[in-house]
Amino acid sequence: MKKILTTFLVLGVSLTPLTVMLIAQPTWGQTQNSRSQEAQRLLLQGIQLSQQQQHQQAIQILQQALTIAQELKVQELEAFALLWLGRNYNDLGQKQKALDYYNQALPRFRAVGDHSGEAITLNNIGKVYNDLGQKQKALDYFNQTLPLLRAVGDRSGEATTLNNIGGVYSDLGQKQKALDYLNQALPLRRAVGDHSGEATTLSNIGLVYSDLGQKQKALDYYNQALPLRRAVGDHSGEATTLSNIGLVYSDLGQKQKALDYYNQALPLLRAVGERSGEATTLNNIGQIYDDLGQKQKALNFYNQALPLFRAVGNRSGEATTRNDIGAVYNALGQKQKAHDFFNQALPLFHAVGDRSGESTTLNNLGAVSDDLGQKQIALDYYNQALSLIRAVGDRSGEATTLNNIGLVYSDLGEKKIALDFYNQALPLLQAVGERSVEAVTLNNIGLVYDDLGQKQKALDFYNQALPLRRAVGDRSGEAVTLGNIGVLFQNTNRPTQAITNLQQALQISLEMRRGLQRENRQNFLQENGASATALVDVLINQKKYAQAFEWVNLFTTADLADYTRLINAKVANPEAQQSLDNWSKKNQQLESLRQQLQSDGSESLPQKIRQLEAQVYSEAENISRRFPEVAELFETTPADIKNLTSSIPIGTVVVQPVLLTNVRNMPNNVAFFIFTKGELSVIKKPIDPTKFNKLLTQYLKQVKNDGDASYAETGGELYDILIRPIEDRIKALSPKQLSIIATGKLRHFPFETLYDSKTNQFLIQKYPVNYLTRISNNSLKSPGVQNAVPRKAQAVLAFGNPVPRNPQNIPGAEAEVRKIKEIFPESEVYIHNEATLEKFKSQALRFSFLHLATHGCFKIEDCKKVDLLNNKLLFADKPLDIADAALLGLQGTQLLTLSACETAVETDFNGEGIAGVAYIFERAGAKAVMASLWAVEDEATQELMVDFYQNLKQGMSKGEALQKAKLKLIKDDRHPFYWSPFVLIGDAR
Repeated sequence: MKKILTTFLVLGVSLTPLTVMLIAQPTWGQTQNSRSQEAQRLLLQGIQLSQQQQHQQAIQILQQALTIAQELKVQELEAFALLWLGRNYNDLGQKQKALDYYNQALPRFRAVGDHSGEAITLNNIGKVYNDLGQKQKALDYFNQTLPLLRAVGDRSGEATTLNNIGGVYSDLGQKQKALDYLNQALPLRRAVGDHSGEATTLSNIGLVYSDLGQKQKALDYYNQALPLRRAVGDHSGEATTLSNIGLVYSDLGQKQKALDYYNQALPLLRAVGERSGEATTLNNIGQIYDDLGQKQKALNFYNQALPLFRAVGNRSGEATTRNDIGAVYNALGQKQKAHDFFNQALPLFHAVGDRSGESTTLNNLGAVSDDLGQKQIALDYYNQALSLIRAVGDRSGEATTLNNIGLVYSDLGEKKIALDFYNQALPLLQAVGERSVEAVTLNNIGLVYDDLGQKQKALDFYNQALPLRRAVGDRSGEAVTLGNIGVLFQNTNRPTQAITNLQQALQISLEMRRGLQRENRQNFLQENGASATALVDVLINQKKYAQAFEWVNLFTTADLADYTRLINAKVANPEAQQSLDNWSKKNQQLESLRQQLQSDGSESLPQKIRQLEAQVYSEAENISRRFPEVAELFETTPADIKNLTSSIPIGTVVVQPVLLTNVRNMPNNVAFFIFTKGELSVIKKPIDPTKFNKLLTQYLKQVKNDGDASYAETGGELYDILIRPIEDRIKALSPKQLSIIATGKLRHFPFETLYDSKTNQFLIQKYPVNYLTRISNNSLKSPGVQNAVPRKAQAVLAFGNPVPRNPQNIPGAEAEVRKIKEIFPESEVYIHNEATLEKFKSQALRFSFLHLATHGCFKIEDCKKVDLLNNKLLFADKPLDIADAALLGLQGTQLLTLSACETAVETDFNGEGIAGVAYIFERAGAKAVMASLWAVEDEATQELMVDFYQNLKQGMSKGEALQKAKLKLIKDDRHPFYWSPFVLIGDAR
């Protein structure tokens, strides 16, 4: 069940609705006292430094002025020095210190009868209390200010105070009252000709309308403020207004337009040296890229903002940026890094008295701790957050935190305690109209009753959640609740209803997985994995094997298609590519609007999302019909399995193991789908997922360590789980080739190393083993005329060691490609600076076999050991971005061998790795790809490759040639480390 995180803070550039009023240059009677003149001089110098934002120097000078004034007992001088000291400490974020100085200034202004100074000080005290979240106290001080200003006829100050009162009411959620005060301030600003103040109030009215969801009205007020800012030459205010307009466009989902306004604001802020505003704008730009799923770009902007906030001493901004950075790392799955940044933000929020920011960060820390399995620590954070949230009267935040606490207790098995917290959250959410989180809470209550065995009660709550999720446009949440209903029906022996609800859930999931953002894809996998597992399980139980596999194959393909979009893989047809690019932009806008649902409760947003969804899905269907080469990227309905299995070659047995585990109240099994041409059978066996995962992790460590001989024992246990249950069925089919579709945890697993302890044989000693990315009409279709370019069938285009310098030097690769030339004399070999990408592009069309003995980086992160960016292949002139594979003209290529490449093999890594890379080249036209699951030394690689090509020359199939090359190393008693990582993916013929 999805966890509800309090929204990560977005630092918006907006006009501070509360203005600090200060008299720039106090006047008093002339005096001949030199000490008094010195105090006056120091005071004016301190004021000047303050206005230049040189706060530390200003404080030193003002302290000197204050000391002299105190010696002379000149209260007016003391009052102004204290007032300006308060202003500087306020700007530095030291709110308590600012209050101390303001409170010392106040009685002195009263003593000398300076009502204007008294009013300014009261206003500034109100501003501090507002910043500290003590809104009522702030109002009290502003309301004391107002009659003083009216008494002295200070209409400008009166306008400022009315503006400030409006700001407080806006923060308190009393938007109409806020508008009343701001609309009183506006004519006063105009009457005194204060264009700058008028622009401020117009902007603040814009802010209120923006908060009310009336974005167009907000834009109208901002656009009235903008020319006023420009007329008075207020570059800082102009930049602020531009940024506010950017914020509105961001809220409207028009991210590119928002970026345009932020980028207009940025040079203005830099020109006037407004480093705090510059930092805020950089942070906002980061937030746009964050929303667009471009997390690395977001981090770049956040990291530019951070030192600027620190340099100007803006601890609130620094705290917010650290929180935002933590949010990015959390989305990227780097929980510990996220935890570190949240922990850095927490004391900063505390120091500036920002209880709202502090509570948000505590909530975020709780969520990360929960994800890390630290349940008690998570509870501690949530309980700290709860008291702070209640203190500031944030009922929405309170409900979210109560919900989070309920989730933890539910995970701990304390279901009744969880219910108590959910039931506290529910009326709060209903009161504030938070329908999205209300739906989540209803769903969570349903889950608790489900676990307690009260199925009807659970169903009642699911059925309350479902229409709410639809009403707010939460498609992902809708899929989750449908999945929960489906699992409930399955567990209560109502298979027909189970299938209906689970299929609806998965259809939504597949539609939404069209999104480009990797982290969203992972979220959907986590949230809808249970629905997929349950559906496959119930279909198998109903003996609907073909239908079960259609869904399995569809999700397998969806993973690969998502990977293709993740790296922005190209297609060869320029017209198709242009259509795909246009669709991607619209789809990014849709994803951005979906994310906006987390914080925007407006009635119009769900309708807008549905309209855009209809456009996006319609365009996807049109593109699929026009360009078959990209149709698979948009697949949302299962393909006919009879049609698919007809493409399996005679003599080939295809096996896809599917783990049916970790679904609430459902037994854990592994299902084996076994295919031959036109036939399908299914075998289901119980499995202990904890034991299996432990064996899997242990085994991968053992086969990757040539000094560890215990692999045979572990491999034997895994053979008993993954092969023994289907061994008789495989034998009965007498395969010439065993093809395995490995997904999820098994994606990087070398099946050929599994060890039969009864016969003392590896699986590879029984059958040639290859891998398939999925079953499709394209992946195994019979060879035919692919294009008009004749290819050399008994020759290899081989590239080796293109950069013979460390850390990219592979001397063994040179010998490897020269040996290939000896085996196939018609081959062409290029090494060192001749092994260029341009040469490969020009020559690849002529050869059926392509061999690249060069570094490749197929990880989510860059390969720093060999100084290569991710998803790149090294050539002498420039690397190939594998996203451009379709532009290489690989149609008709029988085999692309990638030697010496690095792929991700961590068992907890859910990415596609080498399977995704093979899929990219397969879509580009290659019939098969051979690559390694982990890096192997040059000598072993060379030996295996040479034997492989010699076997090919003798007329063996690709699958048999690789098997025989591995058997030779096994006969020499070599550890699996040396022979198992090289795998053949695709057509083994």
